This record gives sequence, C-alpha cells and structure tokens, in this order.
Amino acid sequence: MLLGELIDNFNDPEIGPAWGDSYGGVVQTGGRARIPCLPQTYAGYQTANAWTLAGSAVYVRLVTRPAASSATEAYAAFQVKSTVEGVSVGFTYNALTAKLRLFSNTDYWDDAATELAYSATDHAWLRLRETGGTVFWETAPDGAAWTTRRTLATPAWIAAAADDVAVDMFAYRDAGDADYVEYDQVNTLDNGATIEAAATLTTTSTLTAAPVRTVVAHATLAAESALTAAPRGTITASATLTATSTLTAHPGGGPIPEEVAGMAAGEYDLVVEQGATCVRSWSSANDDGSDFSWDGWEPRAQIRTAASEGADLLLDLTPYLAADGPTITLTIPADITETLHQSGRWDLELQQGDVIVRLLQGRAQLSKEVTQ
Repeated sequence: MLLGELIDNFNDPEIGPAWGDSYGGVVQTGGRARIPCLPQTYAGYQTANAWTLAGSAVYVRLVTRPAASSATEAYAAFQVKSTVEGVSVGFTYNALTAKLRLFSNTDYWDDAATELAYSATDHAWLRLRETGGTVFWETAPDGAAWTTRRTLATPAWIAAAADDVAVDMFAYRDAGDADYVEYDQVNTLDNGATIEAAATLTTTSTLTAAPVRTVVAHATLAAESALTAAPRGTITASATLTATSTLTAHPGGGPIPEEVAGMAAGEYDLVVEQGATCVRSWSSANDDGSDFSWDGWEPRAQIRTAASEGADLLLDLTPYLAADGPTITLTIPADITETLHQSGRWDLELQQGDVIVRLLQGRAQLSKEVTQ
C-alpha cells in the first residue's frame, strides 16, 4: 500500500488499527496522537511493515515537542523505517539543541544528515516524499506550502521494500522531567470532529443515487468507523460510502436486481490477528429497518498486496465466508491466519448469477503474533 493512503487525524475515540505496532503507553487524546517522553523509555505510534514509500509520500504535523529539562538526550522523531534495524529516513527534533535533523540512517546514523535551526512556524509540518528516484525532506507552516530542505538519491531499500516499510513516530529522553510529544493530521489537512450523517450527506451531495440498502456492522466496524451507535451502527451515505459505485454486471448478464441496484461499497479496515481465530460479521437492512436477505447470493473475498491488476494474492477468504439471511460471517481459523505474513487490501463481494455487488473494501491490517 502506498504511504499516501495512510490517513488519520486522530479524532476517533481509540487508536486506529493502522497503528497496530504502537508501543510504550501511547494514547489518543484531544484529537492528537500523544506519545509519553519518559526517562529511559522509548514510546511511539507505529504501523506494521505494510507500506510503500516509493512513488508516494507521508506527512504529519508536529504539535507538541519535548522539553530539554535535565536530559542529555531528549527528542521527537518521525521516520519511515525498513525491516532492517537501524535503516530509515526521517526527521528528528532535538530538544537540547533545538535543531531539526533530516536523516537517512544506516545502522542508526547518517554522517551526511542535514541539520536546521528549528522553527515552530516554518517546520510545523514534516513530509517525506519519493519520486523519480529521489527522496525529498520537506517542511511547511500550513501543510500546503512545502519547502524542500534536503534531497537524496533514493536508497535501494526504499525501492525494494514494496509493502514492507513502517511509519514510526516516537519519543525518548534519558533523564529529566516526564512530558510528552504530540503529532496530528497524518496525510490530511482535515482536523475537524467526526462527521455525522447529516454533515456527510451535505459533503457527498454529488451522489446521484441514495443507497437502496444500508450496511450494518457489529462492534468492530462501529469502533473503526466512529459510529456512535453500538454494538450495531448503520452506515448510510456517509464518508465511508463515498466510493464510486462498484456494482457491476458481467457482459451478457441479466438486469441488476432492484433491491441492490443502488448499493456502493462501504470502507472497512479488516484487522487480522496472526495465529488467532478471526471472526467478523456484518448485517444488512432495508431502508425501513427490516432485515434484507442475502439468500441466493454467494459471498467472496480476497486479501491482495494492493488494489490493482496483477497484485499478489495473500489470502483467499472465500472458503471462510457464509451468508445466512441478512448476515454475512467471516470465520478464519487460527492455522490459516498464521499463514498471513503481511498487510494488504481486501474487499467483500456478493454474486448472484452474473451480478456482482461489492459490499465492503479497505485495508487488511495484519497484527503480527508475538506468542508462538
């Protein structure tokens, strides 16, 4: 997945599944990612190794920086890291020197790093970008007017590490008073509160047809999509349904059934815990709230490395799907989740004859197993 697809303004009540490798007691509060900066303790928001920097970019706003206090080392860092320890590109704010370091580390260090006197205005936003064989370190006061601060021929590991790098926003101090670092607005300038249905309908006024059916999810979907109703929440024509219609019919197929003709895919990130049984279920309802039946429809789903033609298949979910009336259930045995070794993209489709409906789509986020 391209890093440009990693988007979070941290306004949800809980840490999102994209940050499944976070550590050190981080929290999400006040619409920001808060990272404790404690003596002799590393802490950070971190994604899985499931992303690609080549041909993409990632940016963030550094809101709160650590104080020097009595430390001899205190800093905040934002980096894109390889699976090889100590290999990364990124920014470090040094609280003792008040300088911003732009690095391309090998074995945790870069002798040729660029250092700038830090400006809370000019360097409020930090961006890493790769294009045309060059990595760019850029800063901005507003997330829009970017200034290039350093360039470097793209290190080989960035080009080679497709869907294999992680974002790590972390903090550390060796001594001194405990405080914290805050980041916000990863790849987004939107810092507003979660959009409720009425506001969403306004912002998606370009929709020409309202959904004929609404997708209802259980607690997992409710949490990830910030729905206020639990354990069941209704996804209507909200931000999660802004994708263009994915309803398709194979050439020569019959007419599209009226009851599904207006449906479009909802955004849903599937979190799979490696080595653990994965159970998810989704229910559908008619506009009047009555159950809608999927009888006669066959569910199918896959996880692939990317949402593109020719992407590698990571896991075929179809054998583990069942449709029963209004409910579609996914049950992946533990010995099958054990075989999944990287994150990707997924979608859930239902087929009846030549008619195909895409019901859900999004990231397939792998939470790697520790106990083995």
